[in-house]
Amino acid sequence: MSRTSGLHSALKAHLKRTLRQGRGAISGAAARIMTHTSRGPRFYGAFMTREAALAAMPEDRRAGYDDETIADVSFEQMCERMPWDYPIIFWLDRVLSGLPDPPSDDAATRPSVGQRDERVAAIDAGGHLGTKYIAFSDVLDLTRLTWTVHDLPGITRAAERAQAEGRIPAAISFEPEAASLPPADILLASGLLQYLDRPFAEFVAGLHKRPRYILLNKVALRDGPTTFTIERIGQGRVPYQIRDKTAWHQEINEMGYEIVDQWRIPGLGHVITTHPALGMSESRGYMLKLK
Repeated sequence: MSRTSGLHSALKAHLKRTLRQGRGAISGAAARIMTHTSRGPRFYGAFMTREAALAAMPEDRRAGYDDETIADVSFEQMCERMPWDYPIIFWLDRVLSGLPDPPSDDAATRPSVGQRDERVAAIDAGGHLGTKYIAFSDVLDLTRLTWTVHDLPGITRAAERAQAEGRIPAAISFEPEAASLPPADILLASGLLQYLDRPFAEFVAGLHKRPRYILLNKVALRDGPTTFTIERIGQGRVPYQIRDKTAWHQEINEMGYEIVDQWRIPGLGHVITTHPALGMSESRGYMLKLK
């Protein structure tokens, strides 16, 4: 019997025992077995902390997203607008519409695009190869923004290489170091929070200034205590955070922000296969404004 077959047999036996005992959850030990297999569900295991989830993964599977070789995967698809992008587009348009007009209509005195861009800076945290800029650029006038993508070093290196090849707009800047990000009026984070390796409040506090507006999308939430699970990404594994919705809203308030708008994103909820009793998560987006 191969090592993989043996692991699958052990996992099946454990599942049968837990079902006979009337428990819907699987133990951390069985989750660790599943981590070593080449097949299995997308989400498995439930942990109280990110560190515990990491400890359940073998080091050679902790791939994550800091990898230049996977940066181009699904790039064209990620540049397409999805239904959940439209609330973000709506609020970006509202914010940009509220900006003061340029001082003069005279071509000689009108500020250049670069000068106008300095008025409103946007940080696209977890923005990959600038895919949201590309997706939004044909329905929004983004020339009034400076757009800086903040992502992992491997991703930003791949982005700058693609930009040099002309595949990514030159208007996008890329910065892997949070401490080097410019002060921003708008913070966009679409699909970042479940992977963030620190509390969101800590991330925002580390910026040069608190953005006036924060636009969030695909925030994973549940009615109950925050849970970390393990997400399978190809051969790699990453911790995936599902926040306590009540505590999350309290965190937003304590950060000094008010929820101007929020929306539920159908179809992006997940059930942790090994812990179905925890229920299905929900995915939400937010428009936050500094109080």
